[in-house]
Amino acid sequence: MNNELEFKKLKRNLGSLVEFSKIINSSLDINFILNNILYTCLGKFQATKGFIALVENGKLELKSAKGFDDDLLSQFPKNLNADSDNDFAVFSSFASSLNLPLTEKISSSGKTIGAICIGKRLSKVEYAPDDVDFLGTILNIASTAIENSTTIDQLKKVNRNLDTRINRLNSLFELSKEFGALDEESRISKLLTYSIIGQFLVSNYAAVYCEKGRIKILESKIDKTILLNSISCRDAEEIDEPVKQEEIEKVYPALKELNIMLIVPMQIQGKTKGLILLGKRINNADYNDSDIEFIYSIGSLAIISLENKRLFKEAIEKQKLEEELEIARDIQKKLLPSSIPVFNNFEIAAVNISSKQVGGDYYDIIKLDSNNYCVAIGDVSGKGVPAALLMANLQAFLKTSCKHGMQLNEATMLINDLISENTSDGRFITFFWCILADNERKMLYVNAGHNPPLLIRNNKIIKLEKGGLLLGVMKTFIPYESESLNLQKDDLIVLFTDGVSEAKDKYDNEFSDERLETLSLENSDKSAIEILDLITEEVHKFAAGVHQSDDITILIIKVK
Repeated sequence: MNNELEFKKLKRNLGSLVEFSKIINSSLDINFILNNILYTCLGKFQATKGFIALVENGKLELKSAKGFDDDLLSQFPKNLNADSDNDFAVFSSFASSLNLPLTEKISSSGKTIGAICIGKRLSKVEYAPDDVDFLGTILNIASTAIENSTTIDQLKKVNRNLDTRINRLNSLFELSKEFGALDEESRISKLLTYSIIGQFLVSNYAAVYCEKGRIKILESKIDKTILLNSISCRDAEEIDEPVKQEEIEKVYPALKELNIMLIVPMQIQGKTKGLILLGKRINNADYNDSDIEFIYSIGSLAIISLENKRLFKEAIEKQKLEEELEIARDIQKKLLPSSIPVFNNFEIAAVNISSKQVGGDYYDIIKLDSNNYCVAIGDVSGKGVPAALLMANLQAFLKTSCKHGMQLNEATMLINDLISENTSDGRFITFFWCILADNERKMLYVNAGHNPPLLIRNNKIIKLEKGGLLLGVMKTFIPYESESLNLQKDDLIVLFTDGVSEAKDKYDNEFSDERLETLSLENSDKSAIEILDLITEEVHKFAAGVHQSDDITILIIKVK
């Protein structure tokens, strides 16, 4: 009789296991599987409570429970490793505290994938070894279904991530075309922020750009004054990787007050040129690594577009400036003498070489009448367009003075006063001019702070220094002095600007006044054009391989 009962019991158990196997393997839904395991066990053992925990990221996590209040999850012990005997003992102790005497591991392929805990029977009969064996059989059947479901879930997550990445790659591809087509900063900024807002539902954000050492706000939902006071361009350039909330609170406490959750740098060739600052998402979700990578990619597209726009604008402006400078250079060349008059008793040669497209050196030879000529040389402080404009003013004043036939010293005073009135940026002019009387071989000169021209006579140098202050420093308060010279046959006069004497070689040595004087003395018997060519050649040789830092002007007068 007992054998017959045992057989019937075994048959029922086997039938239950077969039916359980069919049901449990009919679905890949983990909740369906776990609920069926619990219901089967509770029904079989006539118990009212039980729960199942599964291993997730190496730790036991509560997944399904029956017969408990909602606060079970908050009581569940954290960070328990199912393969650790000590941790599993803690888990079993927790189960015992809830009056769950039956605790078993769920294993598959030799590794623990979870655990089940069953409460006391309604009959209060303790669990027998047969019950434990039956539970073990159920769990062996269920473990395959659990693992299959978990694997499928993981595959689904991977596929979702892949789909998300593919969608984001497509978005980046389309955005790259959009950014590439935009040439207005405002449109680039809006595309940047709308792309991020639309993707991540951010209500609090800002995008800033470092321009000429200062923070420029592209778009912002943060108070702009507070934002500018919270971060500098130097701070921005030091951020070379995304910064999350916990790091923001440590390194940039001012930004913490703005509720910034993430800072993403916008970089070109590893250099940070701007920042994207993001607050909380509307759905309160965290920014994961994939999100940050996507935001970084959008930022890179935006900053490249902004930099390209800036470089293109600079190139256009540079091209326009080059064209204007070329026009200015042509005009300036026309201000210099197109040819040198033929004298009865003088031989004159001159050259002007600008260190830039336009320069501040000047020389002129103006015919006053059939016998008298005005010869001038000047050097405006600085270089480029401002110096060229001041030089043009000097020429205009000079020609006006020559037409009115004023005395040289009085005319110098007038020119100084006019230039002083028209300069306000500290510029000045060194100036030397003279009247050459061709027939009489006479010279009347005034030197207004210019490098003294060299008068070489009988192998000696006389420096022409008589005059007064530089032009343009202040209005005349001490009259300029003039000096008259009777020139002799073979006299040589060398007029030059400091671009000659201060020309430098690759060792930073200057050509020097002494070298120029020696060169002029040694070649004073040559013609004016020969002396000019020789000095010019020597200066070029001396400064070979070094960029010319100043304009060079030389004017040679040789008395026949």
